Amino acid sequence: MTDQNAITILGLGPGRAELLTRQAWQVLEGAREIYLRTREHPIVNDLPQGVEVHSFDEFYEKYDDFEEVYEHIVAEVLELGRRPEGVIYAVPGNPFVAEAAVPEIVRRARAKGIPVRLISGLSFIDAVFEALEVDVLPSAHIVDAFELVSAHHTPFPPDAPALIAQVYSTMMAAQIKITLMAVYPDEHQVKLVHNAGADNQTVESLPLHEIDKSDAIGPFTSLYVPTLGENTSFEAFQELIAHLRAPEGCPWDREQTHQSLRPNLLEEAYETLSAIDADDPVAMQEEFGDLLLQVVLQTQIASEYGEFKMSDVIHGIHTKLVDRHPHVFGEERIEDAEGVKQNWERIKAGERHAKGESKNGLLEGIPDSLPALAQADAYQKRAARVGFDWPDITGVLDKIEEEIAEIRRAGDNLSEAEEIGDLLFALANLARWKNIDPESALRATNNKFRRRFAYIETQAEKQGRELSDMTLEEMDAIWDEAKDNGS
Repeated sequence: MTDQNAITILGLGPGRAELLTRQAWQVLEGAREIYLRTREHPIVNDLPQGVEVHSFDEFYEKYDDFEEVYEHIVAEVLELGRRPEGVIYAVPGNPFVAEAAVPEIVRRARAKGIPVRLISGLSFIDAVFEALEVDVLPSAHIVDAFELVSAHHTPFPPDAPALIAQVYSTMMAAQIKITLMAVYPDEHQVKLVHNAGADNQTVESLPLHEIDKSDAIGPFTSLYVPTLGENTSFEAFQELIAHLRAPEGCPWDREQTHQSLRPNLLEEAYETLSAIDADDPVAMQEEFGDLLLQVVLQTQIASEYGEFKMSDVIHGIHTKLVDRHPHVFGEERIEDAEGVKQNWERIKAGERHAKGESKNGLLEGIPDSLPALAQADAYQKRAARVGFDWPDITGVLDKIEEEIAEIRRAGDNLSEAEEIGDLLFALANLARWKNIDPESALRATNNKFRRRFAYIETQAEKQGRELSDMTLEEMDAIWDEAKDNGS
């Protein structure tokens, strides 16, 4: 029996009748009627005789969106709870595990002064981990499949096991595996747990890429994803760096400051660029790790100084990216990359104004420490975004010819240095027009020069000669030979 004008929310457990709590069974035995979220639960056939059973399955058939389904369930339960006899609302498992409507029913009922009685139940989580014969502690993550299908990356670290609940269809399994395979290998061994806690419970082991081929997937299917292994998460890496900085850590790491690590950051950035320029994935993986080390180490130092924490860094850049992409996360519509660039500058100008920096120029914020060619490229790109640019590439080429002529006419070293600077600036502009990074282009040419000159040195050594004894014509001939060999 329920209290007058009251809502009783009862957990039916994972499946078998013997898994019902004693309190739940006593309530069901004394009930005249109950309302089920769904009849798709094994225990429905074992309910006490004489209980009139209703369900909200019709809402699942009527509405396409689960949020709309839950909203109608909440409204209906609240209305039933106002009756003199109140209502018993029964859900699979535990009322507060994977039951989106229950917390909202409780919140609204209490706000309206409707008494709420909660009858706990064994959750599907207990049954799943029992079926798997693993311990949920110390670090298992539990995720709703409905959230994971719309994600592009897993919301849990790969060095901890994860349980993905409510994988109710093969279509959902197919979407989930795509998200998971962005982090885990295709052949990563996982387990599908079907009908945990019921008489027809089964555990299916298979590679990740095959989960959507299972014929047993249904309303009570969960996916267990074992750990990818130690040292595979960002959190574990943060712990490593914090350990190195701790009193029992490394003396060298403990001594470092923001300023002392500045050369390391610059060096790692250039080494990363070299790996990118070489189009070497193996080197890129290593150098990205070295660069990440610098970011995490600097942030750990800041945390110890009370300046900011990693959560502040991540929150700041996350918020900035969302704010600067209203065409992705908002209502704006932008058709092409050029429109994105122009909108980006407009948003940044608004940010500067909000910070009281409205008088800062468009070129403010470009670091003085950038290499000169990269800085020239950055200046020209920003100016071009607001229309300060040649109408076509002819103007750029004419400017280069003009600067060459002015170098020829320069009468002293000071004038020559200025004109050569103007020429380099104009060449950087030409590179921008051609969608070429001038810094990378010059770096590639430097590397090419180094290889070819090294070839000259090697050939001279083979001939038993010193470079200083060779004529320019002889060295040019070997240079051409290096070009022919592809160096």
